[in-house]
Amino acid sequence: MASSMFLAQRRWFLSLPRNLSNARFFSALPSEHPVSVSGPQNNVGPESNKFEKASSAPSSLKEPELAKFSAIADTWWDSEGPFKPLHKMNPTRLAFLRSTLCRHFRKDPLSARPFEGLRFIDVGCGGGILSEPLARMGATVTGIDAIEKNIKIARLHANLDPTTSTIEYCCTTAEKLVEEQRKFDAVIALEVIEHVADAAEFCKSLSALTAHEGATVVSTINRSMRSYATAIVAAEYLLQWLPKGTHQWSSFLTPEELTMILKRAGVDVKEMAGFVYNPLTGRWSLSDDISVNFIAYGTKEK
Repeated sequence: MASSMFLAQRRWFLSLPRNLSNARFFSALPSEHPVSVSGPQNNVGPESNKFEKASSAPSSLKEPELAKFSAIADTWWDSEGPFKPLHKMNPTRLAFLRSTLCRHFRKDPLSARPFEGLRFIDVGCGGGILSEPLARMGATVTGIDAIEKNIKIARLHANLDPTTSTIEYCCTTAEKLVEEQRKFDAVIALEVIEHVADAAEFCKSLSALTAHEGATVVSTINRSMRSYATAIVAAEYLLQWLPKGTHQWSSFLTPEELTMILKRAGVDVKEMAGFVYNPLTGRWSLSDDISVNFIAYGTKEK
């Protein structure tokens, strides 16, 4: 099943136009609608400006959005709280990572610790719900987030298990690590890029952090009418799975746009898959339907 899905994705890529320079982009959000670099958002009161963040945040980090994330940081490991959708989606995200990264690094996907000896970074790690399973699969994991509360919670939770206590959590940004010339075998940024002010600059940082012959993985939401109906109207207003205002539809990227942005940053997208939710089972699964949630895996170009 997995192999047929990836064959379908390859056919989709072959159908893309060779020159994407004319792809349409929505303009960046104006300053009065700032965006952040991690996790869902929430509506908070005037006291929300009392938060902790990285000491030297670049311009792509907007303080009002960071304040929103800081306000709900205590709920990261509450599987029924504001981050419930991410907890539900996590097994499917990990299935894609295991499949593509094992193939990329020539590792055994059936191994209990297939990522042994590899250095991964989880950009916008939040409370560590992705970092921890990656560490259990053997990777040497660095998790970064611009909110100190997120990092504190991630460290506290990771220290409950000797296997995950080795994770290096840092309150910093991708741009800062680029300045420090850090490199990783795999750079992973899931559900982050739709919250940054400049997707192109963000992808340049992801590329710069990726080691030679390394891999970059990005997931986000497609800017389609279906995503507006499901990810915003249904999820935020009707079903109330997410706090209202979590997403701005105009900040979403189409698969073609993300492919081009990564290409210009030096990352060649090789495979893409969709995440599809089944309301009957309450579970997510990988699919060739990329009309709403999708994930892309690419390799660092020479």
